[in-house]
Amino acid sequence: MSLADLRREYRNHVLTEHDAAADPIAQFRLWFDEALQAESLEANAMTLATVSPAGDPAARTVLLKGFDDDGFVFFTNYESAKGAALTARPRACLLFFWRELERQVRITGEVSRVSREESAEYFGSRPRESQIGAWVSPQSRPIPHRGVLEENYESLTAQYEGGPVPVPPFWGGYRVAPGLVEFWQGRPSRLHDRLLYTRTPTGWTRVRLAP
Repeated sequence: MSLADLRREYRNHVLTEHDAAADPIAQFRLWFDEALQAESLEANAMTLATVSPAGDPAARTVLLKGFDDDGFVFFTNYESAKGAALTARPRACLLFFWRELERQVRITGEVSRVSREESAEYFGSRPRESQIGAWVSPQSRPIPHRGVLEENYESLTAQYEGGPVPVPPFWGGYRVAPGLVEFWQGRPSRLHDRLLYTRTPTGWTRVRLAP
């Protein structure tokens, strides 16, 4: 089959101004809950897009670990490529795609680190294997072979045996404070619904975008 022939007609849902919440965080919560109910695979998976210090765009998938009116939170190695990008240019775009519901959400905003207390609280909730893994990987840097990771993992497992695993100083959370939030709902004939929320000094405004 030709790639040009790959297409799907979207018919399952609609997104109208009448039904959408006035606040995009409330609308996101509604859609996220529906994604969970639909058993979307990794419903909290989101594409994180950044710009490197050299100006090169980059995107990768990370996991949402919390959200509220202040923003959307994920955790990572601060010394990774994305950490360097966010230090140089603390803005990012997040993209959620829930295939089962034929929906996307795009979020753009300023990025800041969460407090060490918040990072420590989440780190303490992780499986012990993941806690050790955070220490093991010099994320985004070259390594000679996989055996280096496995050796480091075994060494650190023995080092912390019988006690808590501390939070690495180079690891923690980021919060994306939304300035723009777009909700996209697939519709027939490619006449999709798109509602764009923009934060202003007095609150959120909302407009419909052409598909």
